[in-house]
Amino acid sequence: MALAAKYDAKSVEEKWYNYWMTNNYFHSEVDEREAYTIVIPPPNVTGVLHMGHMLNNTIQDVLIRRARLKGYNACWVPGTDHASIATEAKVVAKLKENGIDKNDLTREEFLEHAWEWTHKHGGIILEQLKKLGASCDWERTAFTMDDNLSASVIKVFVDLHKKGLIYRGYRMVNWDPQAKTTLSDEEVIYEEKQGNLYYLKYKIEGSDDTLTIATTRPETIMGDTAICINPNDERFTHLKGKKAIVPIANRIIPIIEDEYVDVEFGTGCLKVTPAHDPNDKIIGDTHKLEVIDIFNDDASLNSFGLHYEGKDRFVVRKEIVKELETIGALEKIETHLNKVGTSERTKAVIEPKLSDQWFLKMEDLAKPALDAVLNKDVNLVPEKFINTYRHWMENVRDWNISRQLWWGHQIPAYFYGKGKEDFVVAESRAEALELAKEKTGNSALSDSDLTQDPDALDTWFSSWLWPMSVFNGILEPDNEEINYYYPTNDLVTAPEILFFWVARMIIAGYEYKREKPFTNVYLTGIVRDKQRRKMSKSLGNSPDPLDLIDHYGADGIRVGMLLSSPAGNDLMFDEDLCKQGSAFVNKIFNASRLILGWEVDKNIDQPEASAISIQWYKSKFQQALADLEDNYSKYRISDALMTTYKLIWDDFCSWLLEMIKPSYGSPIDAKTFQEVIAILEDNLKILHPFVPFISEEIWQQIKERTPEEALIVSAWPKPESINEKLIKEFEIAAEVVSGIRTIRKEKNISFKETIELSVINNEKSATSFDAVISKLGNMSSLDYVQEKVDGALSFRVKSNEYFIPILGAINVEDEIKKLTEELSYTQGFLKSVQKKLQNERFVNNAPEQVIANERKKEADAEAKIMTLKSSLESLQN
Repeated sequence: MALAAKYDAKSVEEKWYNYWMTNNYFHSEVDEREAYTIVIPPPNVTGVLHMGHMLNNTIQDVLIRRARLKGYNACWVPGTDHASIATEAKVVAKLKENGIDKNDLTREEFLEHAWEWTHKHGGIILEQLKKLGASCDWERTAFTMDDNLSASVIKVFVDLHKKGLIYRGYRMVNWDPQAKTTLSDEEVIYEEKQGNLYYLKYKIEGSDDTLTIATTRPETIMGDTAICINPNDERFTHLKGKKAIVPIANRIIPIIEDEYVDVEFGTGCLKVTPAHDPNDKIIGDTHKLEVIDIFNDDASLNSFGLHYEGKDRFVVRKEIVKELETIGALEKIETHLNKVGTSERTKAVIEPKLSDQWFLKMEDLAKPALDAVLNKDVNLVPEKFINTYRHWMENVRDWNISRQLWWGHQIPAYFYGKGKEDFVVAESRAEALELAKEKTGNSALSDSDLTQDPDALDTWFSSWLWPMSVFNGILEPDNEEINYYYPTNDLVTAPEILFFWVARMIIAGYEYKREKPFTNVYLTGIVRDKQRRKMSKSLGNSPDPLDLIDHYGADGIRVGMLLSSPAGNDLMFDEDLCKQGSAFVNKIFNASRLILGWEVDKNIDQPEASAISIQWYKSKFQQALADLEDNYSKYRISDALMTTYKLIWDDFCSWLLEMIKPSYGSPIDAKTFQEVIAILEDNLKILHPFVPFISEEIWQQIKERTPEEALIVSAWPKPESINEKLIKEFEIAAEVVSGIRTIRKEKNISFKETIELSVINNEKSATSFDAVISKLGNMSSLDYVQEKVDGALSFRVKSNEYFIPILGAINVEDEIKKLTEELSYTQGFLKSVQKKLQNERFVNNAPEQVIANERKKEADAEAKIMTLKSSLESLQN
C-alpha cells in the first residue's frame, strides 16, 4: 500500500477515466432506484471548450457524482446543438475558401457540405469534456438534428399550428444582413454607441419653404413616404394638408398628423419610413402609407436607392451626407448617443425589415411557466433572477421562429399555389399532399405541385424540447424513460440564456407534459479576467482550457474554478486559483502517501493522544458533512468545496495526522491505523465530486478492490452524532499548542528539546487533550498548579494561564528588556485605539464593521498586555 513518489496527473487521469468508461459507471438504465437527472446545455456542434464550459460542466459533474454516491440512479445526458446561424456561417466561409458560392448550390448540395462539416468538427467539445472528468452517459449522446429529435420538432410545429398558436405573418422583423436571416427579439443585443443626428431640409411643394427633419439614418430618406407632425404643435399648423419633397429622390410625400410625434425630440417633425422602422410601420398602417423597402438582404441599397444601388448602407451614409450638403439639404450635424441593435451571433447591426415570417403566440403559453417560477415549483438559484424572469414573461412577445437558413429543421409548410394562404402544414410531404387535395378539392394535385417553405426553424425551437426529446418524450409521450427520468432534477446554465432557453423549456414542459422540465435552475456567473472583462478569444484574454488541464491537472482546474464561483456571481479567473487547486491535490496525495507508508504493529496499544484525536476528527467530519448537506441543498457549490477544503487541509492534514503519526522510524498501532484508513476513505468520498481522479487513485491504492467497489459507485458517508463538547475542547487545546509553538519559535527553542508546561486552570477546562498537547508541544511534563510559576514565560488561552520555565534557555535580562519594550509599545497602541473609540464623532459616523474591528483591536491588545505582564512578573521574581 504505497503511492508513487510524485503525483502524475496526466497518467492518473487517463487511467481512471478509461477505467470508468470500461466499467460503464456513467450509463443509466431505468431501475427501482430514484432517478437523478441532468441534461447538458447542448453546446454548439462546431464549438470547442472554453472557460465558461469548464465552469458549467464542472458544476454539473460535481452534482452528478454526488448523486451517484448518494445512491440515486444518476443520469447526465450529453449532446450538441446544430446552431443554425453559427454552423451555416462556418460552412459558407469554408465553401468560399474553396471558391464555391452558396447561391450556386441547391439546398441538398449545401446540406451535404454542412453534414460533412458537422461529422468532421461536431462533437469535438464532448471529447474535450472527458478530459475534465465529465461523467456523462455517453451512450445517450444526442444531437438536435438526430432523426427522432428532428421528428419531435416537426411534430410540435404541426401541433402548435393546428392549435392556432403558430401563424404566418408579414411583419417587421430584426434582420441580420450578415447572416441574411431574421432574428428573434432576444437575439438582438442593444448597445449605446456614439453616432450623429443629421438635420435635413425638405422642400415644401409649391413654395420656397423648407422643413427640417432630424434623423440618425440619412440613407433611409430613399424610403420616406410621409412627413409626420404633431397636430397639437402650433409651430407646424401652416403645414397641415401640404406635401414635402424628399431630397435627392425628389419624391413628393404627404405631411400627415399624428400625436405619436414627440415635439421635444429633434425638430419636432418625423420622417416616416414604414419599411425600416417598427414605429414608422405603425404610423404607416394607420395612415395607409406606401411602403418602400430600399435594402437588399445584405443591407446594400436596391434600385430604390437610385445611384447608390449596390452600395453598403454605411458607405451610402457617408456619401449621401456629402451629396445632401452639396445640394444645400443638410442643415447641421450633432453628435448623438444612440441605442443600436446588433446580432447576438454575428455582431452585425440589425436592420428592421418587413418580411413574411412564422411566429408563435406566446402570451397564453407563458402563463403556466411564469406561475411555476413564482410558486417555486421551479427554483431559480440565485433568487435575484426571479424578477428578471417575471418581467420578461409578463411582457413576452410573439416568437419569430423562422430563419432564412438551410441548415436546421426545414419548416413543414407546403405551398400549392401563389396566394399567401395557399399552404398546408404537415409532418410529411405525403400527408401534406392529401391535406392540399382536401383543402382545394382538387384530387389531381400531385407531389410536383407542392413547394416546401425553404426557411428553417430557429435553433431554440428544437432545444426548448431538449429535456423531453432526449428521452423521446414527444414522439412517445408515455414511454418508460420519459416517465422515469422526467422531470429532470437540476439544470446548470448561464443567466444570458434564461429567456433563450430556460424559460422556453419551462413553457414547452407545461405544454407537452403538463409538468415542469426540471426542479432547480443553477445560474452560473460569467468567467472574467482580473480586469473584469468577459473572457473571449477576440480579446485574447482567455487561456486554452486544455492547456490549463495539461499544466495543472483536471482536478486542480476543477478546484481552482470552483473556489471563487458563487452561484449567479461572476468568477474573476486568475491562474493562481489553478495553482491553489493543484497544491490542494498534491496535499491530498502526500497526506495519503504518508499514511499508506506507515509500518503497522499489531502488538502496540493505541496511545491516548491517538484515541482522543480520532474521536475529535470524527465529530469534525460529521460537522462538515452537515454543512455540506446545507451548502448542496442551497446550491452553494463554492461553499461546499471550501468546507471540504478546510476539513482536509486544516483538520485532517495539519492536525489529525500530526496528532496520530508515530515517532520517526517507529510503527503505528493497528487500531489507530485502521481508524485513520476508514477516515481517509470517508474523506475521499466527499472529495470525489470535486477531485474525482486523485480520489479514485488513492481509493484504489488503499486495498485491492473489485469494479463494484470503485469509489465512483461507493456510498456517501452516513450522518452520525456530533460531539460538540469535544470540538470546543479541542479548540482550546489547539490554542495551547499554538502558544507553545510561538514561544518555541520566538525563543529559538528546538522542537527536539523537551520543555515543561504548568497550567492554572481557571476555566476548569477538560483535560481530554492533555496527551495531544504533550505530544505536539514535546512536553516533558504537564502539571496543573494553583499559583504562577516564577522564572517562566507565560501565555493565556481564555482565562487559563500557561507557564513554560525557560531560565536556563535564555538570557533573562535580555528577555525582560525585550518584553518591557513590547509591553510599552502595546500599551501605546491600546491607548490610541481607546482614544479613537472614545471619540463620539468617530463612533457615530464610522461603519459598523469598522467599529467592530477597532473593538477587536482593543480586546486583543488588552489580552496581550496581560500575557506580557504575567511573563515579566515570572521572570522578575
